[in-house]
This record gives sequence, C-alpha cells and structure tokens, in this order.
Amino acid sequence: MADPLPMTAAQATTERADVAAFRAEVGLDHLIDVHTHFMPQRVLDKVWAYFDSAGPLVGKVWPIAYRQEEQERLDVLRGFGVRAFTAMLYPHKPAMARWLNDWAADFAARTPDCLHTATFYAEPCALDDVRRALDQGARVFKCHLQVGGFDPNDPLLDEVWALLAERGIPVVSHCGSGPIPGRHTGPGPIGAVLGRHPALRLVVAHLGGPEYAEFLDLAERYEHVMLDTTMSFTPFVEADMPFPRAELPRLADLGEKVLLGTDFPNIPYPYVDALRVLRDLDLGDDWLRAVCHDNAARLFGL
Repeated sequence: MADPLPMTAAQATTERADVAAFRAEVGLDHLIDVHTHFMPQRVLDKVWAYFDSAGPLVGKVWPIAYRQEEQERLDVLRGFGVRAFTAMLYPHKPAMARWLNDWAADFAARTPDCLHTATFYAEPCALDDVRRALDQGARVFKCHLQVGGFDPNDPLLDEVWALLAERGIPVVSHCGSGPIPGRHTGPGPIGAVLGRHPALRLVVAHLGGPEYAEFLDLAERYEHVMLDTTMSFTPFVEADMPFPRAELPRLADLGEKVLLGTDFPNIPYPYVDALRVLRDLDLGDDWLRAVCHDNAARLFGL
C-alpha cells in the first residue's frame, strides 16, 4: 500500500481545531492518552507493513492515518492538547524486550511528556528485564498477549507479575480476543493471573473486546483493574465487535476505572473520531473528563 499524501497545513489546523472544540465542550484543557505507540522506526515500519498487508491478527485492510516521522507524530499529539502519552511497544519473540526497553528509556529521556513505557516476554530473563526497566524509570508496561502469543500464567512470569503488583506499576495488556482470538487471549488466562496477584494494576486494552462483559466483570471484581477505550465504539470496530449497549450502565458506573486510549498513530481514521464516539455515548461530561484526563492523572500522579 502506498503511503498517504502528506497532511496539508490546512488539514492539520482543522484537526487541531476539532480536538480543541471537543476539549472545550467537555471542559478540559488537556487530554491524557494511555495507549499510543512509539517504537524504533525499523520496528514500526514492520508493524505498518503488517497492517498494510491485512495480516492474520488484523484481518482486514487497516490504513495508517498518521504515517509520519517521529517528531511530526509528537507534534500532532501535542497539538491535540495531549499532555501525557505512552510508548506502547512489545516483543513478538524472545530476546527483544530488553533492547526495546533500552530504546524506550532513551525515548522517555528525550520526550518528557511520554510516560516511560516498557515491556516483557515469557522468557528466562523476563524478571531481570523488568527489574532493569524499573531501574531505568519505567512507569507503565505493555503486555501484548495476542502478538506475543505467550501464556500470562507461564511460571517464567509469576515473579514479574508479583513485582509489578508490589510496585503498583500499571500494565496495559491486550488480553481480549479482538480482532482475532489468540492462543492465550480472553478473560480466562489473565483472570487467573489476577486470582494470584489481585493487587496488580491491570489496564485492559480495547475494553477487552469482544469479551466486553467478561472484562467488565474483572474490573468490578478487582480493585485495581481498569480498562482503556482504544478504538472502542468507532465504526471501524463496531462493524465487527460491537459493544453491547446493555452494558453501558456498567461502563458508566466504572467511570473512575476507564482511561482514554487511541492506538495513535496506528488508526485508520482521524484522532478526533475516537473522542467523539465517547461523547456520543451520552454518559455525561463528568464521565468524559474522568476518562479523557482525570483518571490517568490520578493513576500516574500527574
């Protein structure tokens, strides 16, 4: 797939104005996005190529809306009023996590508005990798069970979960089975982890789609389980994995446990669409302010 044409200055101005209008309507000066992707360019290029090819974990054509150089992507987020964001990165095989984490440590050092992000893989060095990342200042971890293809209950990870729970470090995990089920996705495997480590600060990516109700159950059962909104409610996702509207009252009641996530830059639509669909749920401005800023500010002490 050919790269999209560069965004014109007029288009960029319109996008910033659209997001600013959303913030003004809700009553927010800033946003906090807990699910954005920054990674080494050669890795990101491979991720984009996978999306371009509609790979098996994607399942359909998925054009990248913000296929820009790193600094341009940072400028876009900041122009939207995003005051803090993550660098979600993840290994798909052994011996990747440490060098990804070293890159992420450098990125966080030169990008002060990035919440220093790290990752891990089910391998013998996992605990050492996580300790090293924490010593470097990691504040949030990414665990991608679908791409990694590992069991979160692998004994190699038990001390990892215990350490992260003890330190109160959030872990954003793609543990739902969307868009295509993995060997260890769904509420069962990660639910077993929570059963052993109930203090774990787990953030379920994509609201756990398509097992939305089951992941709402986990958020209700465990004090520190939260959910992020990444791609949820957008027409792109609703076409295949609609959120059951009967569950909206539960989502409203969990308002202090829901965080804004977008998957920027790897989204096939404008950033503001991810905000507007949340507004259109009609759960109220207090809920929107909590989701789009206040909950993450509290979680990360911002």
